[in-house]
Amino acid sequence: MPRAQKKTQLIEFKGTSLPVVAVTLRSLQPAALAETANTLFGDEEFFDCDAALLELSQLDDDPLADWTAVCTILRSHGLYVIGVRGGSDALRASATAAGLPSFAAIERTVRAAVDTPVPVAPASPPPVTQAPTPPPLPATSPTMVVDRPLRSGQQIYARGGDLVVLAAVNAGAEVIADGSIHIYAPLRGRALAGASGATTARIFTTRFEAELISIAGVYRTFEAGIPDQLAGQPVQVQLSETPGETSSKLSIEALKTN
Repeated sequence: MPRAQKKTQLIEFKGTSLPVVAVTLRSLQPAALAETANTLFGDEEFFDCDAALLELSQLDDDPLADWTAVCTILRSHGLYVIGVRGGSDALRASATAAGLPSFAAIERTVRAAVDTPVPVAPASPPPVTQAPTPPPLPATSPTMVVDRPLRSGQQIYARGGDLVVLAAVNAGAEVIADGSIHIYAPLRGRALAGASGATTARIFTTRFEAELISIAGVYRTFEAGIPDQLAGQPVQVQLSETPGETSSKLSIEALKTN
């Protein structure tokens, strides 16, 4: 008797975990977004077809939001929008109508294990409580070290970690890191730290002559020149919060090296 062939399952479902870039938007005006994105990432694709989730908590309601234009702008720099989160119900509804699902942050509850009490004779010693097993240390990416000067048009990206540069970053060059950036030489080009949203990232340089600096998407340019007290000096750049304000600002401070 011939054996029946096993039918192949054409669709299978499996859970998976994918890296997603969270992009906080403070405007939905396509012209303003395109200008900011070009300033941050240049005219070419910056990301490698990475998935992106739009954070809407910093936006007001906009019934005329052009979500197609927003996605097109980000896609031109290598980011593919998969959905939105945060913001008002009306804003999320308009995004959903445009084909962008709304995601909510998932909070997992931890159930406490309840041990059944065991009778112990009065003369018995108290039970020894076993120390809990410490959690494993998180995986870290190695620091990228660059020991050659960067010319105009060159770009270095330290994905997932810090970047250390031991030579000049000349005008027109760009250094980017998901972590902090340390430049032990003149910074004359552009430096973008916390590229994946790390607000604790910092930028250090021994000679500050930058065209643009950015941390976690908050940026500042220097077309009008660098303040005299900072020009050519060792500095550190970090995000600072002002009481009463919802957004962070870049803080540039002279760095004492002695």
